[in-house]
Amino acid sequence: MNQFRLLARRRFAPFFAVQALAAFNDNAFRNATVVLVGFQLGLSTRQIGFYSNLAPALFILPFFLFSASAGQLAEKYEKHTLIRWVKVFEIVAMGVAAWGFYARSPLLLFVVLFLMGVHSTVFGPIKYAILPQVLKPGELVGGNGLVETGTSLAILIGMIAGGAAMASHFGWLAAGALVVGIALVGFTASLAIPRVPAAAPGLKFNWNLLAESWHVLRLTGNERAVFHSILGISWFWFFGGVVTAQLPNYTRLYLGGGASVEILVLALFSIGVGVGSLLCERLSGHKVEIGLVPLGAFGMTLFGVLLYFARHAQPAYRDVDWLVFLHAPGGWWIGLDMTLIGLFAGFFIVPLFALVQSRTPRGELSRVIAGNNIINAVFLVAAAVFAFGTLAAGLTIPQLFLLTALLNAAVTLWIFLLVPEFLMRFVGWLLISALYRVRMAGVDRVPDDGAALLVCNHVSFMDALIIMGSVRRPVRFVMYYRIFRVPVLSFVFRAAKAIPIAGGRENPELLARAFDAIDAALAGGELVCVFPEGGLTLDGDIAAFRPGVEKILARRAVPVFPLALRGLWRSMWSRRDSRLGRARLPRRFRAHVGLAVGAALDGAATDAAQLEAAVCALRGSEA
Repeated sequence: MNQFRLLARRRFAPFFAVQALAAFNDNAFRNATVVLVGFQLGLSTRQIGFYSNLAPALFILPFFLFSASAGQLAEKYEKHTLIRWVKVFEIVAMGVAAWGFYARSPLLLFVVLFLMGVHSTVFGPIKYAILPQVLKPGELVGGNGLVETGTSLAILIGMIAGGAAMASHFGWLAAGALVVGIALVGFTASLAIPRVPAAAPGLKFNWNLLAESWHVLRLTGNERAVFHSILGISWFWFFGGVVTAQLPNYTRLYLGGGASVEILVLALFSIGVGVGSLLCERLSGHKVEIGLVPLGAFGMTLFGVLLYFARHAQPAYRDVDWLVFLHAPGGWWIGLDMTLIGLFAGFFIVPLFALVQSRTPRGELSRVIAGNNIINAVFLVAAAVFAFGTLAAGLTIPQLFLLTALLNAAVTLWIFLLVPEFLMRFVGWLLISALYRVRMAGVDRVPDDGAALLVCNHVSFMDALIIMGSVRRPVRFVMYYRIFRVPVLSFVFRAAKAIPIAGGRENPELLARAFDAIDAALAGGELVCVFPEGGLTLDGDIAAFRPGVEKILARRAVPVFPLALRGLWRSMWSRRDSRLGRARLPRRFRAHVGLAVGAALDGAATDAAQLEAAVCALRGSEA
């Protein structure tokens, strides 16, 4: 299903509207406050500097104080009810903001800024934990893409609207009416959100903020890939925090532009993030494809470096508008750089959020998101300290951007080396996307958790990669050790913790180790895939299944899922060409191939012949 159809579904559309309106209102209020405090109160430069430094600290403080409690609330109570109370809280806060605008009171407005930090702290765990409950597994990436797109555009439009309202002839009245009105619309939209049950209604609430914060941080580390995804998300906020915090001065000093140029640069970045987020669904084939994350990291670094070379000296002109800037030398290139940084940032962030949502137990997800928010807050503070320190040491803003882009390469490479699954999925995704168009049937039958054995016909050297790229969960493959050692692919197979195997006469020790490794993987609740034919087909037909699969099930009778690959016999990676004495040259790229998954069979009552018959029936005549 196309992701945009979710906008017509009640299970998603009202929530999407609520979260987009929340992002809009948050930024409308903040930018209206910036215009009032920075330009309309006649404050000194020293006072404005004090408020500018105080504002982010006040907004981020609730993430440290209340994230753990917010995670517990989102776990224990029904999310649709919590969202409505959060919207009531927003209406009250925006009412206070309107009074602060009228009274021209920075103190009152900064109290509201803290309250909006509380609002974001409570809403965050609900926002990301609700998606797996209301979306199907195949909709998760598309739903996250829409949320990220809506958030990016709402932030931009909210900043423009809030600043314009306060700067208008009606001033405080227009700004106050805007933020209160949007809060009311958000509350109205929340009433249409259908019932979303509590994930852990029996959870005992822990009032000790420090102890519970430590507990949710420990929860984030239970699953290695989830924890390192959270580190990746937090690094994204570090990267974005460094860049966006410097945009006003970067625009003024190095782009020679005024307010319209800053808005243009933010708009291009936001549009890039939105487009990248939406493309994730199409590129990933409706599944959580973390192979896009290295691609996103590479693009962020590449275009971050190119941004430095596009403009690292101050231009001769000042205070030009956006149209003049685009026609100035290098203007289009800078705009393209900012757009592409945003585009690849979308590739980076959406799969990470989808992985956290898909691999975290439902009864822990809100608390894991709360832990993620605490780590995000730490990285945002670190970004501010890093930017202040490097600029104080004498670096220019373009040099700071260059250093951040290079750090992005180093940090993401470190994460990928810690969790090779990211790079492995990237190599697999790249190869399969370049060579095939995979039509899938019944893949949703593979369970999201628990041990299971997958059995499949063996047609080509690419079989494991196609299965790996189609099944949402990590799969441990059992493969002939010579295929396991194929150059380039061996990296992917090793990163996927494939299990090499050999025949009993060829290497009895390796065979015994393989059966032990298979049993240990199934005992640990993993997916294991075997090719019971014992080798690639030599004639396109499915060979008799060997009894090794029966030995596996005799040791541990887990559910068995028959799989069938279709259309691969004619590929350059099968034995067909070598059998006919032809050169191994590709006849076509992006060929249509298929993967079908059958219903689960009882491992305790299934033999090799039954599994062979099930795979043959799934494959049909399409070799």
